[in-house]
Amino acid sequence: MKRFLLLLILLPILAVPARADTIKWVDFDVPYESLKYALEQDIATFEQEKHIPWIDSLALAACRTGGKCGLASVKKAAADLKGDKSPEELLGELYQYYDYYHEAYSAVLGGLVGSCAIEKDGEWVASYGLKAYSPVAAGYGFSHCDDFGVARSYGFKRKHLGHDLMGSLGTPIVAVEGGIVEAMGWNRYGGWRIGIRSFDNKRYYYYAHLQKDKPFAPGLQEGDIVQAGDLIGFMGRTGYCDRENVNNIETVHLHFGMQLIFDESQKECNSEIWVDVYNIVRLLNSHRSTIQSDQRVYPYRDLDAEELNT
Repeated sequence: MKRFLLLLILLPILAVPARADTIKWVDFDVPYESLKYALEQDIATFEQEKHIPWIDSLALAACRTGGKCGLASVKKAAADLKGDKSPEELLGELYQYYDYYHEAYSAVLGGLVGSCAIEKDGEWVASYGLKAYSPVAAGYGFSHCDDFGVARSYGFKRKHLGHDLMGSLGTPIVAVEGGIVEAMGWNRYGGWRIGIRSFDNKRYYYYAHLQKDKPFAPGLQEGDIVQAGDLIGFMGRTGYCDRENVNNIETVHLHFGMQLIFDESQKECNSEIWVDVYNIVRLLNSHRSTIQSDQRVYPYRDLDAEELNT
């Protein structure tokens, strides 16, 4: 009986990583339906007196569920936040986990929703909502499943720290979020690949196995600034070879990954924080960039980034 009581006391503590000055690990396990609902509530309340940001709803639900964030818990969280009580009042003792979840989910989702503008017929049309894009351009099909953590053996035994999107050779690949091209070129595992750091430095996006002979968008170089939805490369099957420009992957696909960086010491080390982006890719499928003749059709402006830099 004493062991049972001790377990009940320890479970809430074990469910969440201990809060330190710098977050060391994030287990992002939010279902697609919960992301979609929280996003819809965020957009619906944006111009209301009580705006309910989706990260607030998800963080509140995560405190109550140990990070599972089922749809029912997210619906209740959003409804509760519409009332007069603060998260601290709503959570009681569980509020001790709120800062952790809010910071962790802000790192994962912080650049995906906000204000942006698209130029159509010579006029800029502003909107609030998803401002990030699916990595696969509009008009191109792909298939995928949740393969994060699956075993890999080339080079050494390891876990798959990304998400594979299967498609056709030469499919245009776009930047999910705006940022700076931090890495570009050949990697024995990823083949032709691109690494882009978000403007807030929290997310490092990794796009790998790009096309042989024509992997990158024309003129793209390390250090360039790209906007969400900009063409960055083309789907292929390069990699698994020390020699450059070799097709050694059986299936044409994009390996897409997201690394979280709370401190620069976490960028390249044995304790990097990679998160499962399967449900994020599902969510972004409703927002795709149109590419023609190796260029995006509708110019884009991130209004939040512009406001931050003024």
